Amino acid sequence: MTSHQNTQTMKPATAAKKLGVYLPATPAEFQEGVVSRAELNELQTNPPQWLQDLRRNGPHPRPVVAARLGVSIAGLARGGITEALTTEQIEALREDGPEWLEKERATQAEVRKEAVRLKEKKAKEQD
Repeated sequence: MTSHQNTQTMKPATAAKKLGVYLPATPAEFQEGVVSRAELNELQTNPPQWLQDLRRNGPHPRPVVAARLGVSIAGLARGGITEALTTEQIEALREDGPEWLEKERATQAEVRKEAVRLKEKKAKEQD
């Protein structure tokens, strides 16, 4: 008997998330189809022009916006950012440095510091 290997596929929303792009900004054929694991790998290794442009200019999904601003996704929401932003809009926010952004960056820095402290504490306890 021969074994059949099923091709793994995913919804466009899942593929867009893995590629770090905003689904509504992708081409219609991407949004309407399914993406196989092989196609996803190909998109990651040899991104077509539309994917390169989206990654460079946006609009970017909230996780990417949050990472580029150095805040959490919840921090974005507290700051009133609920939509995807372009690279230009992200840069404008960085330059303006609104009070909420500075506060959220400080909060994020504290969260990271605490995570490191807990990790070190756990490592000491295991020794």
